[in-house]
Amino acid sequence: MTTWTRIIAVAGTSAALGLALSGMASADETPTGPAPMTISAEQVKKRCEERVPKIEARIKAATDRINGDANTRGSTKWLEAQAKIARDAGKESKAKLFDARRELRGERVTKLGDAQKRIDTFQTEHCAYPGGTK
Repeated sequence: MTTWTRIIAVAGTSAALGLALSGMASADETPTGPAPMTISAEQVKKRCEERVPKIEARIKAATDRINGDANTRGSTKWLEAQAKIARDAGKESKAKLFDARRELRGERVTKLGDAQKRIDTFQTEHCAYPGGTK
């Protein structure tokens, strides 16, 4: 091999290694957060007029069901009554299942409350129309 061939081979190897390392360095950089989402005014209006009321109705229905009386299937009180009936019949494992479901209802009410707060925030920030009405 001649001297010039060696110089070219070393330079080419160095360049390739430099490109590879710079590619790895740029791959390690992660974005700091999600990119902002932009939607048109028509899309915002549609969400405010159609989607938000549906979500609010679902939140209200689920909350009302959970907080219902012993005759409302799926309510906390109904689950307590079903657990009592199962225990009275000697079905302890079934009673434990009803008790576990009843305990989850408290978490569900908290999540529904958080969802309602997010909806309220969205409405405050995006659904205020000129003239002060929603």
